[in-house]
Amino acid sequence: MWSRALAAGYLDHPPMVALWIRAGTALAGDGALGVRLFSPIAAALGSLLLADAANTLFPGRGSGPWAALLLNATLLFGVGAVTMTPDTPLLFFWTATLWALSRVIIVPALAGGGFWLLAGLFAGLALDSKYTAFLLLPAVLLWLAWVPGLRPWLRRPYPWLAAAVALACFAPVLAWNAGHGWAGLVKQGGRAGDWAPARALQFLGELAGGQIGLATPLLAVVFGAGIVVAARRAWRRDPAWTLLAALALLPGAVFVQHALGDRVQANWPAILYPAAAIAAAGLPGRWLRWRAPAAALGFALTALVYLQATIAPFPLPAKLDPTLARMAGWTDLAADVAHAAAATHASFIAVDNYGEAAELARALPPGLPVIGIDARWALFDLPDATGAIAGHAGLLVRPARRAEPPDAADWLTVGAPLPAARARGGVVAEPYRLYPVTGRAGTTPAVVLPRRR
Repeated sequence: MWSRALAAGYLDHPPMVALWIRAGTALAGDGALGVRLFSPIAAALGSLLLADAANTLFPGRGSGPWAALLLNATLLFGVGAVTMTPDTPLLFFWTATLWALSRVIIVPALAGGGFWLLAGLFAGLALDSKYTAFLLLPAVLLWLAWVPGLRPWLRRPYPWLAAAVALACFAPVLAWNAGHGWAGLVKQGGRAGDWAPARALQFLGELAGGQIGLATPLLAVVFGAGIVVAARRAWRRDPAWTLLAALALLPGAVFVQHALGDRVQANWPAILYPAAAIAAAGLPGRWLRWRAPAAALGFALTALVYLQATIAPFPLPAKLDPTLARMAGWTDLAADVAHAAAATHASFIAVDNYGEAAELARALPPGLPVIGIDARWALFDLPDATGAIAGHAGLLVRPARRAEPPDAADWLTVGAPLPAARARGGVVAEPYRLYPVTGRAGTTPAVVLPRRR
């Protein structure tokens, strides 16, 4: 949906994922291949950059192939390589920044300026992908300040020019925020001060459990060992290990701090994984024996997730099956909604939940307009629908978990709801209520959503 209404920013994230999807659909059409086209490409190129960075930081150890293998064996990366989310470009550009910084260590000082500028470019593009990339800046500054051999860079222009390049890349996102009440930065930055000590242990446990699941258990142990070794070697001011420690420990500390007040989504710490994979690949001694079984288990668990997502041999409830909760049943739900619209003579489909609005706009028949009704649509450059639906019969689709009735200020009439559900193999992912409504020019922003070409 973002890619069909391109802008320099959105409420949830910067625009890079929308640009990638727009490019992919221009090349391969509006289907899943076009939407996800650049994800496996980024995974492949990112793996090459990660391997080269590992070989650069730990020369002569053969760490590069192992670093790439370990990262690809994680569930996070294995699933992320075939889906498209804001984390997809973020991880690629974060890894590219790590690669450029690794080259700074080995080249002569006068030749390192070009790699600094590349690092600034990649960091800026990471900022254009997700606000989490802000953590690159203090991590790099900490790295330079902590290692005596790197401190002379702070008296040279290149790191500061790199920061200027990153800021220039991010300037359009700042301009969009300035023109929209700082909506994106307020939404994401407003979480920083949360504090809920009564639930801190729960949130910390969920954070740890999520990383064990996304890394897969053995890889979580190996990655953790790599980060611990990186911290110890950083204490000795080793430039390679300190770079990995800074890029893992500082973001990790931020996520732990956030977990003291609110839930940390499992995918947020994804930015720790490239440095953790390199650190794990560079582990000495007995840890070398862990790499192969850890990778094998990771690939096996990822294969099970692929299997469940495609043919669903295990009838799990939605709470235990994210492939069901997120991906399944949209086509069948759209068919049920279209049938109900015909039966109630609805001339439009209205959806006041952001995610369902986007999914149904993709899946419903093209002749049936889909109207998004939600405050966030005011931030999109999409055709206004508040007047167009006034006095016309429609069908409002709402998740059944929303117990409150539809807002009467947005509708002239609201009828008794019809039941519907999104399901796979008889297992319900989400029940819905379909309300026959008559539109009115209400106070909530309403837009006409773009449809598949």
